[in-house]
Amino acid sequence: MNVYTTDKIRNVVLLGHGGCGKTSLVEAMAYLSGKITRMGKVEDGNTISDYDKEEINRLFSINTSIVPILWEDNKINILDTPGYFDFIGETEEAVSVADAAIIVVSGKAGIEVGTRRAWEICEKYRLPRMFFVTDMDIDSASFRQVVEDLQQLYGKRIAPFHLPIRENEKFVGYVNVVTKTANRWNEKGDVLEFEVPDYSMANLDICRDALMEAVAETSEEFMDRYFNGEEFSEDEIRQALRVNVSDGSIVPISMGSNLLAQGMYTLLDDIIKYLPSPDKRVCTGINVKNNEVYNADYDFAKPKSAYVFKTIADPFIGKYSLIKVNSGVLKPDDVLYNHHKDADEKIGKLYVMNGSKPEEVKELHAGDIGALAKLTVTATTDSLSTRANPVVYLRTSISTPYTAKRYLAKNKGDEDKISQSLQKLMAEDLTLKAVNDSENGQTLLYGMGDQHLEIVAAKLKNRYKVEIELKRPRVAFRETILKKADVEYKYKKQSGGHGQYGHVKMTFEPSGNLSEAYEFSQTVVGGAVPKNYFPAVEKGIEEAVKKGPLAAYPVVGVKAVLYDGSYHPVDSSEMAFKVAAGQAFKKGFMEASPVLLEPIATLKVVVPEIFTGDIMGDLNKRRARVVGMNPKEDEKQEIVAEIPYMELYGYNTDLRSMTGGRGDYSYEFARYEKAPADVQQKEVEERAGKAETMES
Repeated sequence: MNVYTTDKIRNVVLLGHGGCGKTSLVEAMAYLSGKITRMGKVEDGNTISDYDKEEINRLFSINTSIVPILWEDNKINILDTPGYFDFIGETEEAVSVADAAIIVVSGKAGIEVGTRRAWEICEKYRLPRMFFVTDMDIDSASFRQVVEDLQQLYGKRIAPFHLPIRENEKFVGYVNVVTKTANRWNEKGDVLEFEVPDYSMANLDICRDALMEAVAETSEEFMDRYFNGEEFSEDEIRQALRVNVSDGSIVPISMGSNLLAQGMYTLLDDIIKYLPSPDKRVCTGINVKNNEVYNADYDFAKPKSAYVFKTIADPFIGKYSLIKVNSGVLKPDDVLYNHHKDADEKIGKLYVMNGSKPEEVKELHAGDIGALAKLTVTATTDSLSTRANPVVYLRTSISTPYTAKRYLAKNKGDEDKISQSLQKLMAEDLTLKAVNDSENGQTLLYGMGDQHLEIVAAKLKNRYKVEIELKRPRVAFRETILKKADVEYKYKKQSGGHGQYGHVKMTFEPSGNLSEAYEFSQTVVGGAVPKNYFPAVEKGIEEAVKKGPLAAYPVVGVKAVLYDGSYHPVDSSEMAFKVAAGQAFKKGFMEASPVLLEPIATLKVVVPEIFTGDIMGDLNKRRARVVGMNPKEDEKQEIVAEIPYMELYGYNTDLRSMTGGRGDYSYEFARYEKAPADVQQKEVEERAGKAETMES
């Protein structure tokens, strides 16, 4: 592939609801640009973007893929992102290196939850954006409805640059609002200019007036000319619109048919004309040598630096670190410095990714997106620079996973292989977390939703030939006591030769400190129990609290006092006193009104106001206590509640169902509380016998 300078590059991320046509739009653009000679279909599993086996099987995007489209001496790096919320991490990575966005909307389905989410992402990252309405070849598609709905949501910023022409319920052409000309496609797919139809004139005038008003607002001179009734030249209009689109004060809408590759020519033209090249964007990091702001700003003349926004670690493709060059020009065999790891990385060859296929290039200029193979220590969100000019860039904020499932190896002996395979998947996917919960004898996988975790299990099976079973996780209950108990235990064993003898009298009562398992002290007088056995008594308590006698959960908040006992000058030993203390603990614990404590989380749910009633009702069913509500932006409310952890299982799915995907939630551990009697009884019954064996 040729080398492209910064001004000839566009980095454009495709956003939108799942199934709105992003991947097929990439196919249509690639076809029209001559990149491919035949368009693939998602249904046939032969598109450039969706190359992963799971994507082909499930017929939707799971990973962000990059497809460079060459158009009129420019390179457009298209970042095709998943539309489903379980894969939001992929979208966040792509958006962090994009300079503009195209929000794709299906003309048939209209505005969906993913459309609103895409807008919110663009607002967060301050990305210039445009809309592209697909499915215009379908009878039921309504461009006008999409425009009206968007204008209702986002106001006058929404500006159609093209209007569809339909004849006999077929999409046959379009009107260009800027040039006031009309075009239609002939049977060969060629574009022919013709007169704007009379029935399109009213809409054209409305859209044109709105555009001219926006153009006039770019300068006082233009405003004066506008009020004096003067016409702007086409060049003046385009220059003003370029400014408007770059600062987000105008959001163009275009439309077409992916299936027929219609509307792609104008879309590609508009990307070059209106969306900014990297050199028009700001990019800053920190020079760690002097701790000053480093204005990289995609300047090719500055020292080399790059940001790693994504990692591919596929056994079939290999390991690639996807980068955006933030300054300078990268060349093969350059040595770059990773400040985070304090290590040099020799980058070897340079590549650009073309879907799943790496393509070698001679150099990468500032602002371009490329790939480096087999970096030793560098991970996603790391920065690369030179030792002489060490720079770090702000790491991308990736969503935190809150959906957890316990996983078990289907085949014994696969545990190590599963662990290694998960490490590779986590290097690729920052929203996936594996946690070893040794306290509850389980390993947990955290993801963005049930579907995310199911796909992780499928990847483990298909890529790495290991299988896991996903189950409901155990909740980390605790055990404590409410009253005081005074107990005595004598451990006596005789079996020839030296015997075993340990005798303790102890009290057990609540310590009032649930953050510590136990407090131990002794008030023995007269040497009833020699001092050298005190540590053994404490050791007995220390081991006993790991697995409580009520339901084999860890014990908290117990104060243990050794006040008396006896010993045998020959048979007593540390082991005997440790056993005696452990047995005394079990006996005393069960006599001191033992209770189960359940973990309580502070839950925050952010939803549009219209859903607050449903959310509150559902939280009540989950034994939650609502403690407050805080108004948020865009007519949303944050509901703050305290909820038992065991009631959080499945919440992600239910929240999406209740809100149509428009709700978000997060939680963190708050404290432990006494579990209700019915919950305690069920847990104790289910774990009967596990106090000794802790079977799975």
